[in-house]
Amino acid sequence: MRNVKATVLCGGVGASRLLVGLAEVIKPENIYAIVNTGDDINLLGFHISPDLDIITYSLAGLVEKSRGWGIAKDTFNMISQLAKYDKKLTWFNLGDKDLATHIFRTSLMNQGKSLSEVTSLICEKLKVKVKVIPMTDEPFETHIVTNLGEMHFQEYLVKLKMKPKVNKIKFIHRKLTPSEGVVEAIEKSDIIIIPPSNPLVSIGPILHIKKVREAIERRASYSVAVSPIIGGKVVKGPLAKMLKDLKLEISPVTISKIYSGLIDAIIIDKVDARLKGEIEEKGIKVFTRNIMIQRKSDSVNLAKFIVNTFLS
Repeated sequence: MRNVKATVLCGGVGASRLLVGLAEVIKPENIYAIVNTGDDINLLGFHISPDLDIITYSLAGLVEKSRGWGIAKDTFNMISQLAKYDKKLTWFNLGDKDLATHIFRTSLMNQGKSLSEVTSLICEKLKVKVKVIPMTDEPFETHIVTNLGEMHFQEYLVKLKMKPKVNKIKFIHRKLTPSEGVVEAIEKSDIIIIPPSNPLVSIGPILHIKKVREAIERRASYSVAVSPIIGGKVVKGPLAKMLKDLKLEISPVTISKIYSGLIDAIIIDKVDARLKGEIEEKGIKVFTRNIMIQRKSDSVNLAKFIVNTFLS
């Protein structure tokens, strides 16, 4: 089983927690992590890629586990000093070691390197064997239209702490093509996995790329999603509030509807077992088990379940 190939569509924290376990079950070099770049933002002159960094830091064993983002035991001297000059510039918290990543990335991109090329180099430096690929090398931003106006997703999430009411989610881009290797990864994988990430702002941007969505729709391999909702609650992030604001049910049923036509099965938590029939009426198989990932062993066990269930 370790020789099978898997493509994983990735947001940040939820995806990283599953990937860490999957890399113990499948050879890391056989895993293709296609990562959302809609969260990317240019701040203080730096190109910041939150989801890419969460994925690479996690796979490198560097992530601050209590937060799920940033580098463990990082210091915040730069941001503290910057606050003395202008606190308005410090709404996006950057650790000192984390800043080194942004400086390195921005420097190379300013020299003409693509985001994919830089990401590959960062993975090489951090000894990450999983093939981490940005969903696109083109500029792409997820915007949230709220009662306070339209804003970048990071402004909504971090600066305003999810307080505005979400009216609509917009994807801002011009030319939109997947990064080199993205479609090929989907086509040659034995399984496609959608982790318990936010389907609206983490997975949604990836699926917004027409060639990516079409590749998944015509898939020859099995496609499975893990619900990010357990017992009517979201483990982490803004999904619950977003669904509520958009008048959508906070339920695995909603997740299955969003991914309709793109998945063959969904794994939901045992506490949601009563929803199995409703989801399967739509032609999606349902598997129930504990899907809460609190430690690495949970991740490994869930990864083993996925591989043994869908690739045996």
